[in-house]
Amino acid sequence: MSVRLDKWLWAARFFKTRGLARAAIDGGHVELNGTRAKPSKSVEVGAQLSIQKGQTQFTIDVLALSDQRRGAPEAQALYQETDDSRKAREEAALKRQALSAGIMAPSTRPNKKDRREISRLQRQESS
Repeated sequence: MSVRLDKWLWAARFFKTRGLARAAIDGGHVELNGTRAKPSKSVEVGAQLSIQKGQTQFTIDVLALSDQRRGAPEAQALYQETDDSRKAREEAALKRQALSAGIMAPSTRPNKKDRREISRLQRQESS
């Protein structure tokens, strides 16, 4: 049995719709066994997928095939993430947290005076 790549990514719950899975594949964010693939490419058990979703990079091994979207526990049984991928993802998450640690979100929206001040500062930076 073989399953289309876009359908498998949807069934494994990496993407919410097949259209999003197809767009990611067409955009070059999904590689099958180290090469760029088309949405209609067949996925086989034992294949290795590299998936870029936003800032997150997954490298997974295909353990089972399915063309039906089911619950999350069943979807997670379709693949296994490699140890290197898991470590890299966790390190990247920690780096993102460290970068945003000192940044505090404002408690309210900027008022007219604040917006003018922001605009003035942006003009000074671009000059």
